[in-house]
Amino acid sequence: MKISGWGKYPLVDATILAPQNTSECQEILISDNQEMMISRGLGRSYGDSSLASQVIQTKYLDHFVAFDDKTGLITCDAGVSLSDILNSMVPKGWFLPVTPGTKFVSVGGAIACDVHGKNHHKEGSFSDHLKSIRIATANAGIIDCSHETHPELFRATCGGMGLTGIILQATIQLKPIKSAYIDEVVIKAKNLDEIFSLFQEHDNYTYSVAWIDCLSTGKSLGRSLLMLGEHAVHGGHTVGKQSRLSIPFDMPGALLNRYTIQAFNELYYRKTSKVRTEHHIHYEPFFYPLDGLHNWNRMYGKGGFTQYQFALPKESGKEGMREILNRIAASKMGSFLAVLKAFGKGNSNYMSFPIEGYTLALDFKLNEKALNLLDELDKIVMDYGGRLYLCKDSRMSRSMLEHGYPDLDKFISVRREYGADKVLNSLQSTRLGI
Repeated sequence: MKISGWGKYPLVDATILAPQNTSECQEILISDNQEMMISRGLGRSYGDSSLASQVIQTKYLDHFVAFDDKTGLITCDAGVSLSDILNSMVPKGWFLPVTPGTKFVSVGGAIACDVHGKNHHKEGSFSDHLKSIRIATANAGIIDCSHETHPELFRATCGGMGLTGIILQATIQLKPIKSAYIDEVVIKAKNLDEIFSLFQEHDNYTYSVAWIDCLSTGKSLGRSLLMLGEHAVHGGHTVGKQSRLSIPFDMPGALLNRYTIQAFNELYYRKTSKVRTEHHIHYEPFFYPLDGLHNWNRMYGKGGFTQYQFALPKESGKEGMREILNRIAASKMGSFLAVLKAFGKGNSNYMSFPIEGYTLALDFKLNEKALNLLDELDKIVMDYGGRLYLCKDSRMSRSMLEHGYPDLDKFISVRREYGADKVLNSLQSTRLGI
């Protein structure tokens, strides 16, 4: 079967294994099969991290196991999606403690990527709200681990891209909400200096994220829209309706070019004339604006795209961001999906992405010019002490990985200890030599 990540590159021919339960997952790991294999949830990682000659599909690990409506503690299988949790728990007054920009990811995938959201500066990553996870390992059977029990396996698994074992189950602490709505504030920033000042000025908000125009130059370099949010008190607990909007086929690649992106950026920035506006909106458009358009990855054409996401330390974040935005603007290869967020302190996981500072995510249609630009951006990110996000990666070098992740050797050691290096390998891990 031909499969790819969300970026539609690379495309590989894989054998799909679909275990029906945890026992079958364990059997797969201890079988004599010598082919490269990796587990996969809903396929929303962008690059080649969930691709291999054999893919262990977790779609049948989709059950809720337990829920305490007094404490908000939920236990579920790894194949349960964040959408499933929201649909079941929002009406009961509970919400995800951390969510990425799409709800169509599995719990196992959220753990493997240790996803972050708009509230990292306040509430950390997904793994910071896990009470425990259950993992099928290659040489030690099924293990329950947590911050306290088998902590080295926990720290290697959270953010470890599925390379320590098959994540089977998780217990997650949800957060209480009084409404399914968000009180949102949108503030226009004229340039990079202003958006950084606004992030600092409004760091008391639980949620913050900025759309940034990466083609603007001069005094308008980094002009942005900052979106702030808090869970509302009023509005009820209704879940979002399923959108019927979809891109039915791959769009012609020529439609996405410098001029269309520039026109979109101009319209988006000027969609409101006021410097500050306030809205009372449902959580769906606030957290998941792109989920309303199914198969939106098709707008980049058959060749696919890559999302380039990097993090820079707080002390060098603004200057590093300025240099990167200047380089992108000079290339005339802007991204209209450019998202800037503030990060709080990182955690102790060996391969988790966030570091205290700032992160920018950019989408680029894949071609030779884009790949050359990304090589140049890598050097800037390294010069400023930053790192790239493995969940979005499809072309990072080993040297870039080593530079950004100082605990890489500890991670590799845990892989070897539990026999995962002999069994679980993706195209990404093979490319990076881990």
